[in-house]
Amino acid sequence: MFKPFESLLRKKLFVHFVLDPILISNSGTEASFAARYGCLVNIENIERLDVGALVSIRGIGRVKLLNFVQSEPYLKGEVIPLQDRFIGANEISSKVIAVKDALRSLNSLEIKLKAPKEELLQTCIANSLTWAEKEPSLECDQSFIPSPAERISFAAFQPITRSTQSETLKLQQQKLRAMDLKDTLQRLDNSLDLVNENISMVAAKLAIQSLEMK
Repeated sequence: MFKPFESLLRKKLFVHFVLDPILISNSGTEASFAARYGCLVNIENIERLDVGALVSIRGIGRVKLLNFVQSEPYLKGEVIPLQDRFIGANEISSKVIAVKDALRSLNSLEIKLKAPKEELLQTCIANSLTWAEKEPSLECDQSFIPSPAERISFAAFQPITRSTQSETLKLQQQKLRAMDLKDTLQRLDNSLDLVNENISMVAAKLAIQSLEMK
């Protein structure tokens, strides 16, 4: 068992988790929450501001929450690493290359899209790929750090410029399914399908953008 808020917190590590609502009575009017998804996070930089602070973090890998042992003044619990089953190294290696090439193609198209002034420049795909390719250097049990192939398999699940609300909701559902999977190859296949779909969608938006500029 690993206790992130004791042994890991001293190393600027904590666990971010997502709560799912669950019913706790037959009447269906009362609800509680279950911690379904957890991710080990590294604090890379803290910049103090006049009010609060700007904190830069990096997700490391999935964890399974075993038990909460403290609720105040902050949550403290026990976690173990949650990683994929690694089967078919040769097939996975070729699929990783395909996903990375597709992500670079998507990024080269996306940067041509004109975004509204109030929308931040979208570099999520490029940043996500950089995150996946960079090997984490952490002072913690190495079993918490997923393989490069597993990291690449998550890199595609990022929003693209000018996404609609329905596209954003669809992406959230795909992210949750990706978190549930424990098969790297299957997630890589899903990632490649998503990236190719996004390439087609961005290409269509670029065509419309070109017509609007004439």
